[in-house]
Amino acid sequence: MRPRRAVVLGGGLAGMLSAAALAESVDEVTVVERDRLPEGPQERRGTPQARHFHALMCGGAAAIEDLVPGTLKRLRAEGAHRVGMPSQFVSFSPQGWFRRFDCNLFLVACSRPLLDFVVRDQVLSSWPIRMLDGREAVGLRGDARRVTAVEVRDVAGGGSQVLGADLVVDAMGRGSRTDRWLVELGLPVVREEVVDSGLQYATRLFQAPPGACEGFPVVTVQASPHGVSPGQAGGVIPIERGRWLVTLSGTRGAAAPTREEDFKAFARNLRHPVVGELLTYATPLGPVMTTRSTTNRRRRYERVRPWPEGLAVMGDALAAFNPVYGHGMSVAAQTAVALRESVRRGVSGPRLQRVLARVTDGAWRMATTEDLQYASDQPQNLATRLRRRYVERTIRTATSRPEVAKAFFGAFTLAAPFRRLLSPRVVLGVLRGPGEPPLLGPPLTSAEWSAVTSKDTPG
Repeated sequence: MRPRRAVVLGGGLAGMLSAAALAESVDEVTVVERDRLPEGPQERRGTPQARHFHALMCGGAAAIEDLVPGTLKRLRAEGAHRVGMPSQFVSFSPQGWFRRFDCNLFLVACSRPLLDFVVRDQVLSSWPIRMLDGREAVGLRGDARRVTAVEVRDVAGGGSQVLGADLVVDAMGRGSRTDRWLVELGLPVVREEVVDSGLQYATRLFQAPPGACEGFPVVTVQASPHGVSPGQAGGVIPIERGRWLVTLSGTRGAAAPTREEDFKAFARNLRHPVVGELLTYATPLGPVMTTRSTTNRRRRYERVRPWPEGLAVMGDALAAFNPVYGHGMSVAAQTAVALRESVRRGVSGPRLQRVLARVTDGAWRMATTEDLQYASDQPQNLATRLRRRYVERTIRTATSRPEVAKAFFGAFTLAAPFRRLLSPRVVLGVLRGPGEPPLLGPPLTSAEWSAVTSKDTPG
């Protein structure tokens, strides 16, 4: 039977999309959020990672539009950028520069506070969803067979209440405590998989040079595990209000800068200096912000036996990815679509949790295959090594063969399943290898360079 009452824990992107997914089939949906939610696109305490480089891949954008029609148009109206992939993507991979060509793939570039606000506003204006902000979930009610309610308390000290529910959805992110709550209900300890590359992020906002934001490409220098400073990378992404969001990163022994005076020098000393060269002509707008919350962490709830009816876990609470790959938001959106379709069909309990877990599989394999190269304390098995070698050759081939590049970017943007990379046509292209010599420098056009360097006074 379909649930009549649902409680979603977490009012971030995953939580609001979960609420939208349930609103069509459930009579009463309540969202519980610990923070007091701002009335506009502002940062909040519960999303410290929102300050850093974010990109909504087209697979995730399509899922959001499916759940909440009109959201992409609203984002564009608010200043978000539609960045063609790879037509507006200048990226230096460990295997070389990608060539730029027109394709139907894209990503949405904007600040995370803007994305969260627009999605939340669209959802709450589309359905009669009850929003309880300033409340914190403190425990589940029920037993090992079924979750029947969730206890929440007012963070300002106003007491607690119990919210009855036929379905509780945990979308509380990395800080979720559902694994401990399940033990309290008599269930076994949840198995957890962790791959930690030791990555640290450092991010700073810049005012872009006039003409170098709308239509300007995303520029990235990706990390290589083989250099003297492993894991060092950087990227420039244009966002709303004529700004660039610039994130630098580094792994153990090559950490990203924490001081403002070191930021541009670090960018110039990456595998290619293009990010630092761009920053020469941009004006800093604030301090350097850092985070180490980059560990890949997957809780294997789908393997818990028994799994209680009336509970589902999704988003970062289920599988949190290293944000350098830009997949977390998009996987959360696609998981919300899977939640909607499952509830419509009457799927619940362990079957529902297995459905949600499967959505994360491809992105999890991509992220962990890469990050195991930097996690020196975690050995790579033969399957992982073979997968890594195939991915490396795929990327090297994608730098010059459009048919392989389309398949690679289709998987990377979550617009196509990762298994598409193993189709006969793609495998044949990968075996043939690159079709042209590698590019010697970043494929920025003369017009793009002119838009950057035309500023009178460098930043």
